[in-house]
Amino acid sequence: MTISMQGKRGLIMGVANDRSIAWGIAREMRAAGAELAFTYQGEAFGKRVAPLAESLGSDLLLDVDVTDDESLGAAFGTLAGRWPTIDFVVHAIAYSDKSELTGRFLNTSRANFKHSLDISTYSFIEVARRAYPMMKANGGCLLTLTYQGSNKVVPNYNVMGVAKAALEATTRYLANDLGPDGIRVNALSPGPMKTLAGAAIGGARKTFKHTEMNAPMRANATLEAIGGTAVWLASDAGACTSGEIIHIDCGYHVLGMPQAENL
Repeated sequence: MTISMQGKRGLIMGVANDRSIAWGIAREMRAAGAELAFTYQGEAFGKRVAPLAESLGSDLLLDVDVTDDESLGAAFGTLAGRWPTIDFVVHAIAYSDKSELTGRFLNTSRANFKHSLDISTYSFIEVARRAYPMMKANGGCLLTLTYQGSNKVVPNYNVMGVAKAALEATTRYLANDLGPDGIRVNALSPGPMKTLAGAAIGGARKTFKHTEMNAPMRANATLEAIGGTAVWLASDAGACTSGEIIHIDCGYHVLGMPQAENL
């Protein structure tokens, strides 16, 4: 079965560089025929994203601060002026103060807790609220990114685990709200990746190696596999899938302990 996204248009939020999960998704979606728009935050990220977007034939770049309602409103207003309707949005945005991703979760500060939940979780609601008017006529797909630290304790993940748990619950509630309008809402849960965001987590290299040694497939996920899963969900092939947390981690999430040879 060949999955096509010809005639579909969508917004990719969260590309930082060519190793970003959002970039892997964008690349596969474009290969399947989709037209893409991109967001970035600030001039520095804009300079990184612009040549990547251009390489996929996109000249629609929007500067967005997801903590600022006016910024979000202006970006979606510009997008709607170019494309009255869209078919998908990829929300690949998360943040926590790196200094609080080591040590004990007990020491999480109130300020960083609120900031992390605002950017990593609440922003998905704000994005969905603004994408809804552009999708309600024809349906569509909202995708976000999570990680298994949402439901199991992962060293050094700390407050991000709580933020991702909230994001997964948000995914389910949005799926229920938007389902009557034909809008599906799902979350992708890759294993650890060698990305800019992943590098912020303490012990990232050890975590990457550990999952590679113990996952049933003895490997970590690839950007191509994550992107391909996103294509399936955003295409017509994903028309009946909503409210799901899709694991793309070579099976690691099924384990109760490391493989026998690594105990």
